[in-house]
Amino acid sequence: MIATPDAPTPWSERPAAIALAGMLALAVAMGVGRFAFTPLLPMMLHDGVVTLAAGSWLATANYIGYLVGALACMALPWVTPALYQRWHPARLARAGLVATVLLTVAMALPLPASWPTLRFAAGVASAFVLLNVSAWCMVRLAVLGRPSMGGLIFCGPGVGIALTGLAAGAMVAAEWRAASGWVVFGLLSVLLCALVWPVVRGRAARAGAAQPAAAGKAQGGGTAAARGVHALAYGLAGLGYIVTATFLPVIARGALPAGSPWPDWFWPIFGAGVAVGAALSTRAPAAWDRRWLLVAAYAMQALGIGLGLWWPTPAGFAASSLLLGLPFTAITFYGLQEARRLWPRSADSFASLITAVYGLGQIMGPPMVAWLLARGGQAQGFAQGLALAALALVAGGVMYAASAWRWPLVKGER
Repeated sequence: MIATPDAPTPWSERPAAIALAGMLALAVAMGVGRFAFTPLLPMMLHDGVVTLAAGSWLATANYIGYLVGALACMALPWVTPALYQRWHPARLARAGLVATVLLTVAMALPLPASWPTLRFAAGVASAFVLLNVSAWCMVRLAVLGRPSMGGLIFCGPGVGIALTGLAAGAMVAAEWRAASGWVVFGLLSVLLCALVWPVVRGRAARAGAAQPAAAGKAQGGGTAAARGVHALAYGLAGLGYIVTATFLPVIARGALPAGSPWPDWFWPIFGAGVAVGAALSTRAPAAWDRRWLLVAAYAMQALGIGLGLWWPTPAGFAASSLLLGLPFTAITFYGLQEARRLWPRSADSFASLITAVYGLGQIMGPPMVAWLLARGGQAQGFAQGLALAALALVAGGVMYAASAWRWPLVKGER
């Protein structure tokens, strides 16, 4: 009897396709749904449709939505397990992507009273996509024996940030209005979602199949205290990066000579750094303690913020953008890996919890800056806000170092 060759694996079920789909989903949810506001804020200020204070509150509405979305993702498996069985991560991620597209386009409407609600809802949608598509992709890649490729999906925010930053720079040069930018970003999201749709569908693993990421029992640092330290330290990263991530183009325009072409390049540089850093994060050996990697990432971001403060020149802002971007989603990747190590049997809910704490850190940033701006003017307010953000990162890094010293990894734990 002649053996028939196995049928080729469909492209949509290959590890590369899964990693690419996760990357593009996060490009939409984070690069557009969360951070398209950053390069569009200077355009909105120029159009006279918002003030800097109002822009800060719009950013805060988005971050509050992100917090609410993370809390909802945490509660769903516990509060309504039957619903969670039907609305599994792939379906929730798809719903979040559809919402992101609609909410982005709606920001083009001349209805400023609705903008806080739209930005809030976009934050909810981005949290749903981040948590559910990362969970789906990481489990699916583990089932296929390629868990190390999971870090590639976290290139997505950097890809989205770079695309929206370059597009916004071109629109500024062409003297487009911000409303046109929102429409363009909505159409870009539709194109990216078309590539995600055939891949992110169904359950990541068959019912009853082993799921390596959540099958074990926490060792070494698997205590309530270690989990609490991880959640708090991870939350400090939210405060640490958000001032720069919200106001970078505005800060650069205020510090550099009028008419300088450089401010439109710093946001794409940040995005490119995010993508490169996420790709490099996949090269970290599995045996390395993620807490020490987080210490290094926090230190790099703090240094990046410091450079922007001490060296407010095109070269200084470029280096600052790169250093802030390189560890940005690597922190998310390592943080989620550490969450799964500390509480493997409740990995999805614990990941949602630490994301919610991260969201709390983000929420604190823009109002803090708005208050500092009202107190001391633009230059002093931004400088104080950036200094406080850098201190938050230093504190988070110290907490991770203390955790690694107090609860060292057990041999073979990773």
